[in-house]
Amino acid sequence: MRGAVSVSLEKQNGLWVGRFKAMASPCELLMDTPDRALASHLLSIAEHEARRIEKKYSRYRDDNIIFKLNNASGHPITVDEETALLLDYADQCYQLSGGRFDITSGVLREVWRFDGSANVPSSDAVKDVLSRVGWSRVEWHSAVLTMQRGMEIDLGGLGKEYAVDRTALLLRPHISTGVLINFGGDLCALGPRIDGSAWQIAIDDPESSGKNQLGQVSLKTGAVATSGDARRYLFKDGVRYGHILDPRTGWPIPGAPRSVTTVASTCMEAGMLSTFAILEGANAEDFLKQQEVEFLCL
Repeated sequence: MRGAVSVSLEKQNGLWVGRFKAMASPCELLMDTPDRALASHLLSIAEHEARRIEKKYSRYRDDNIIFKLNNASGHPITVDEETALLLDYADQCYQLSGGRFDITSGVLREVWRFDGSANVPSSDAVKDVLSRVGWSRVEWHSAVLTMQRGMEIDLGGLGKEYAVDRTALLLRPHISTGVLINFGGDLCALGPRIDGSAWQIAIDDPESSGKNQLGQVSLKTGAVATSGDARRYLFKDGVRYGHILDPRTGWPIPGAPRSVTTVASTCMEAGMLSTFAILEGANAEDFLKQQEVEFLCL
């Protein structure tokens, strides 16, 4: 126990399993090593990096770069190199998705609260907030960002995947056996198990998340990410409203899959593909086939 922060390390089924909570998600490190000291060191690296990224990019804090950008009142803000790289990536995602992946769309949370209720906002309420959404309205000249008053950015759609990839980068120099990073369902495998076998990653059934499995992914190296509405949605008059919104309309994507899982070389790439697929709506499966990646679309 470190202050109010709980970190655990225990042996389970021949693996050292480290757990902590960060970025509003359960985080887990599975380490196939007999060396407890090494496992403890790896867990410390992973926890430190996850908390560093959370502190720097959480929209719930008032002491980081996101708060500074979102409260600039129209003034230009110069960002550090790491943040500039993330904003460049977000800009690339915006362009590739035809404006459907937009880090300024977080303000829509003011009217959309995906708590499983039937509280669907009115069209007028959505339209009012939508006037403050649009990456095309932002002036971004790396590394200077200028947003109109009332606009915000939210890196929540990138944060966990970025944390996984950063953690993987930091762990690699320390390991000779397999490690599996799992930050809230965003995963990266750093090599196979000691016996050479792949990690087996279960895929949840969105109809009963955490209870049933619809399949699994075998992974020796690479990353897996899942996007879907299993936990965050509204339900009204027989219609389920998933939490991934089209920033051009302010409404959920019609005909979108319940869940999309993708496999890629990095977690950010896997996350981008799974989110893009949801944003494609009914065309999600065709989109994923065109990308020639391993996927499960439900």
